Amino acid sequence: MRAVVLRSHGGPECLTVEEVPDPVVGADEVLVDIVATALNRADLLQVMGLYPNPRPAALEIPGLEFSGTVAAVGERVTMWKPGDEVMAIDAGGAYAERIAVHERQLMAVPAVVGVRDAAAIPEVFLTAWDALVVQGGLTSGRWALVHAGGSGVGTAGVQIAKAIGARIAVTCSAGKVQACHDLGADVVVDYGSQDFVAEVRVATGGRGVDVILDVIGGDYVDRNLASVASRGRIIQVGLMGGGATSVNVGVLLSKRASLIGTVLRARPIEEKIALTQRFISEMLPLFSSGQLRPIIDSRYPFDQIADAHRYMASNANTGKILIDL
Repeated sequence: MRAVVLRSHGGPECLTVEEVPDPVVGADEVLVDIVATALNRADLLQVMGLYPNPRPAALEIPGLEFSGTVAAVGERVTMWKPGDEVMAIDAGGAYAERIAVHERQLMAVPAVVGVRDAAAIPEVFLTAWDALVVQGGLTSGRWALVHAGGSGVGTAGVQIAKAIGARIAVTCSAGKVQACHDLGADVVVDYGSQDFVAEVRVATGGRGVDVILDVIGGDYVDRNLASVASRGRIIQVGLMGGGATSVNVGVLLSKRASLIGTVLRARPIEEKIALTQRFISEMLPLFSSGQLRPIIDSRYPFDQIADAHRYMASNANTGKILIDL
């Protein structure tokens, strides 16, 4: 099969496509012919050598999510058969024509989405739902704040919040303001010209938001503390603005707030399976009902994956960047 193999780390020029052996399928695993994969910030960091490969193997193949068709199943697999259309998030290996994953990590592709576009679902929707609802406790009538509202996680977060009846504010660049409004965000803050702390205070009548999903870090952490409500939760899922910063812990204590750091990629497989199975039950039907949909910015052929990485690094995309295999 063809796959992107990282022989060195640096820029997008390190993304070289090679012929490598097909993955070996375990007894509980499913072999999937990948139709499409998608880019994520962790992929860019891994290529740069800043994110250790959490899927140790003889070959370092990046890629966190995919959609495709079942090619073969292990001897103990009962949930899937050849020809089934599936999608999943995994620790790596999705920048390839084939991948082997545990059967319970797979999700059925919603018919209304289709297998080519389904690669835009797993990572961002699982991340946003886990942060906002599972760990953040967001429910109907409560307020959420999501940073980078035009990103893949951001566009998923807006939809999830509205689907469960919550209210949501987002931050984004000026060029993505209208797209966030169109998705249903109640408040959209242009971070280049507006202060999200002040805007959140006005929108919530001074109370603050119940849950914050932050992919930025850096000086946003202290401003998040100023924006969160009493006993609210800040879920830190990324560090695009840096990992070291000064934080007013006194505000954290006085608000009895929680600051929670989380990642999906490095979790044990048992936790990933449990989260996936709950997502299948609670969220996956909302794609068929039309309440959720993947937001796709652009797509590139596999041989142009380096160009796709350069585009993502420019922060120009609204939603997901897909790679067609």
